[in-house]
Amino acid sequence: MDKHQLAQKAAQEVDVDEVVRLTQALVRIESYYPGPGEQPVVDFLEPYLRERGFKTTVQAVAPGRPNLIADLGEGPGGLILEGHTDVVTHGPLERWTHPPYEARIVEGRIYGRGACDMKGGLAAAICAAVAVQKVLGAPRKTLRLCIPCDEEGLMTGIKAFIRAGYAEGFAGALICEPEENQVCLWQKGAMRVWVRFQGRMAHGAMPYAGANPIPSASRFVVALRELQAALQAESQHEHLGLPWITPTVVEAGAGEGQFNVIPDQVKVGLDIRTNPGQDHRALLARLGQAMEESLEAGVSATLEVFEDRPATETPRDAVLVQAVEQGLRLLQMPVRYGGVPGATDGTFLSAWAGLPIVTIGPGGRTIPHQADEFVEISELLSAARLYAAVSVQMLLG
Repeated sequence: MDKHQLAQKAAQEVDVDEVVRLTQALVRIESYYPGPGEQPVVDFLEPYLRERGFKTTVQAVAPGRPNLIADLGEGPGGLILEGHTDVVTHGPLERWTHPPYEARIVEGRIYGRGACDMKGGLAAAICAAVAVQKVLGAPRKTLRLCIPCDEEGLMTGIKAFIRAGYAEGFAGALICEPEENQVCLWQKGAMRVWVRFQGRMAHGAMPYAGANPIPSASRFVVALRELQAALQAESQHEHLGLPWITPTVVEAGAGEGQFNVIPDQVKVGLDIRTNPGQDHRALLARLGQAMEESLEAGVSATLEVFEDRPATETPRDAVLVQAVEQGLRLLQMPVRYGGVPGATDGTFLSAWAGLPIVTIGPGGRTIPHQADEFVEISELLSAARLYAAVSVQMLLG
């Protein structure tokens, strides 16, 4: 058989019942943080993969927050299948029609926290890797399951994975996030920024005795609308849409009940999303200018970037992209292109490790983080078959 026939065979070898069972098993393990964390998922998956012939490594990232790495084969030039183990909190339970950790199946959907983002995609990747093993045995190139913690936070899991050298020697990575099984070659960049306005406390009845930072902070937040409009006029991406500057946190006040005290500080948090080609340093300079222009007498301000994630773009002619497109055609699935509106672990696999990435996986992109999160079983099975077919092509290419 040639590699395309073997790719189709691997897709056929995917155990569809096990994809569903494994997704349900993973959803039933609570792994939000702060809370139980990701250790229980790793405790479940490490022996599961080892019993199926994978070489497993548990990488400690933080207390109770490990990465799991599982390999098939030992040679260079292979493929990474990536899926994180953490989920966001379930929030108020009364908002859920289907309990968040029961993984109920209703009308062809699996409901539960993480079903879509992204325990469904992780289960699909694992079952695909098992199917590849059935067809290829121990391949000459390595198929690596990268199963990190903390994607929903500061992505410390994937950063630790890369720093330890686990991304070296691979030809690319499939990021198994919920993107409706679209071929996503573009991801937005992101910056997380604190802007702190410093004034001087005073009695509310005598504001002239102090320096109130709230009006300066307010002027700054209003000015962001003008800066955002300028950025949007400069960049509109076919698959990613518009860039955004979103204030998400405003903190001020001298303490609970202190309505008669002018506070000495206001803290503004910004979630900034950019398109490929937008220079983060230039944007920060414009933010700094807007900050300085907002200041009133006696008030100063500082700007701190505590997370900087570049936008990514994978060339259409990359070997991995060609393998994904071929896999879709082999399985008679539509080849649809899309963009990732947020950052993923793939951001750092691309920007830090220099790997070509394609983000593609089961689940609607607007479903994550909501009550009654779900994944369509049909999408789940299609993703697992696709991952198996792409893996074979990359391992034999």
